[in-house]
Amino acid sequence: MPLSNTATSYGSLARTFHWLIALGILIMIPLGWIAHLAPMQDAGQIALKTALFSAHKTLGVAIFLLALGRIFWAIVQPRPVPLHPERRAETTLADTVHWALYAALVIVPLSGWIEHAATDGFAPIWWPFGQDLPFVPNSPELAETMATVHFLAQWLLVGALVLHVAGAIKHATVDRDATLRRMARGEPAGQPGERHGGAAPAVLALAAWIAVLGGGAAAGYFTDEQSADAPALEAAASDWEVQEGTLSISLVQMGSEVTGSFADWTAAIAFEPQDAPGKAGEVDVTISIPSLTLGSVTSQALGADFFAASEFPTASFRADLMNVADGYEAQGTLSLKGAEMPVTLPFTLTLDGDTAEMQGRTTLDRRNYGIGDNMADPGQLSFEVEVLIDLTATRSGDT
Repeated sequence: MPLSNTATSYGSLARTFHWLIALGILIMIPLGWIAHLAPMQDAGQIALKTALFSAHKTLGVAIFLLALGRIFWAIVQPRPVPLHPERRAETTLADTVHWALYAALVIVPLSGWIEHAATDGFAPIWWPFGQDLPFVPNSPELAETMATVHFLAQWLLVGALVLHVAGAIKHATVDRDATLRRMARGEPAGQPGERHGGAAPAVLALAAWIAVLGGGAAAGYFTDEQSADAPALEAAASDWEVQEGTLSISLVQMGSEVTGSFADWTAAIAFEPQDAPGKAGEVDVTISIPSLTLGSVTSQALGADFFAASEFPTASFRADLMNVADGYEAQGTLSLKGAEMPVTLPFTLTLDGDTAEMQGRTTLDRRNYGIGDNMADPGQLSFEVEVLIDLTATRSGDT
């Protein structure tokens, strides 16, 4: 059987690409939905969900690479002539579906891959080449955008597949022609010299993609729903105003470090530099829990078993700022998810006139706050959670 296509038949390589990709899609789509719907209430369920998502991602990468090969081969090879060129509308529709499918075979897995590379931790791809992609930063915003593209694009993929399969069934059962046999066995059919319908199918396929993604944008799929559920905190009256800063957390999940941050938090700071050990000021921090982003597990982290953001939308840390022998410490109480625990946060401080730069780090035990009580195995989710704060503040003009 020849490797290359002819004017009337598909070669063995094109047919191999076709059926491998078809098999992969038949497995990948239901696998993705099963993984998405699988519960994660205990260690066993989380391990299963992780394995399902890893299998889905790994298969997606394989389909993406196969699709690139298929598209390249389609570009350099002649495409067999249409069997019914006189049916112009039908031929144009078939070609449009092919163009839409080619785009979907690239966009669906690639968007999922970028989402994965832009986040930390959950469900690695099973291969030895790492989890990152060139030019893809670690960015929750990019990951969320790509997740939305992935979600919308999958429906166009499904729609194009339904039309493609329906067309194949029509050719086999109604027209009783050689369309399916041409792809299944390489049987030649058609009259050499006939051509497909020019640029119109590609333009129509592009219009379909614009309609799906543009419609998703118009419907609000690309907006930050989380921010709508988490009203911004009011600014705190403070002797020192935070100009910029980050409040982040870091933990280990399934052997991988996962980092996240709170987008909305306020700090009321009263502080007077002093050389002698003792109290140098006070701080009152309020944190919007729903503003947390934690890679691909954000929604789970905000759920009832973890931060319970709906029931406990804020956390607070009230502390004395102490000048100690080897630097500074914030010694106070962290109120989180209805629990109050003493916390000491060591920090460094650099003063330049009325500007202060502060970096601090401490470690919490999530079990003290009832976070992830169903995750009793630290190998799946570490008990220790590092809290890191980095900020620049300036003294208020009225102090």
